[in-house]
Amino acid sequence: MEMQGSAVDTLLGGIEAGGTKFNCVVAAGVDDIRERASFPTTSPEQTLSKVAQFFHESSQRHGAVSALGIASFGPVNLDPTSSLYGYITQTPKVGWSNTDMAGYFSQALSVPVAFDTDVNGAALGEHLCGAATDVTNFVYVTIGTGIGAGIMIDGKLINGSMHPEIGHMLMPRDNRRDPFNGNCPFHDNCLEGLASGPAIENRWGLRGQHLEQSHPAWDLEAEYLAVMCVNLTSCYSPQRIILGGGVMDQTHLFDRIRAKFLSLAGGYYPQVSESNIKKYIVAPKLVGRSGEIGSLRMAQHLYNNKNVIA
Repeated sequence: MEMQGSAVDTLLGGIEAGGTKFNCVVAAGVDDIRERASFPTTSPEQTLSKVAQFFHESSQRHGAVSALGIASFGPVNLDPTSSLYGYITQTPKVGWSNTDMAGYFSQALSVPVAFDTDVNGAALGEHLCGAATDVTNFVYVTIGTGIGAGIMIDGKLINGSMHPEIGHMLMPRDNRRDPFNGNCPFHDNCLEGLASGPAIENRWGLRGQHLEQSHPAWDLEAEYLAVMCVNLTSCYSPQRIILGGGVMDQTHLFDRIRAKFLSLAGGYYPQVSESNIKKYIVAPKLVGRSGEIGSLRMAQHLYNNKNVIA
């Protein structure tokens, strides 16, 4: 993806606002990154202040950004007619409910702000120059602090009355095999409550990166994620499912998920078979950069549509 405008006149900012950290970037193009920084997600007051300070200090070194894209964890309000547009709404992330993200940065930096979910931003990045450049119908799922998905149909990201909440689809659970009740504060047995990074830690007493590949955690995790993939296939008939996020750093999960998907699917989906499953359920190509690129593209789109560039 090329960003329009000269490197002198057109700098864009991007924020990938995650439940664990905020990744920030100033760029004149995807291959012309001027500065990056990352800040832990603590309280809204501390985190947003540090991010704003980064952009202020960066402007002294490189020049001010002309537009900002924010790809945020959620749930978020994406209705531009709403007084709460650009807010994080009722989130499981403690302390972050009812946080005005877009308004804060628009005022703090005096720039137009494009706002979407973190997973939509990552999906956009993967479509532009990652694992989905050759398809127009796909689902990008992040499995980390939370679980969410960006869904692209015919080249467009979809949102309804709100954005999709894949992480809160309800999961079948065998209480004898998995007595863990989940850690979602809103309802029992949802995907995020059973299969997110914090769910793994709360269930087994260790973070995922400290569990051996032979640990029973991974077969259980793969089963929940395979059920998710079957449900996504039934609902959206994607050409590809991309699984990202910190939990999927355990790359041995991919083959487990693929095998369980084929078993659960029972040969029902003609577009997915043992011969092409490795091209159907895949890892991101832009490891650590999907949301960054997506947020920059959001900023570029907003900038161009405001006719700043002739």
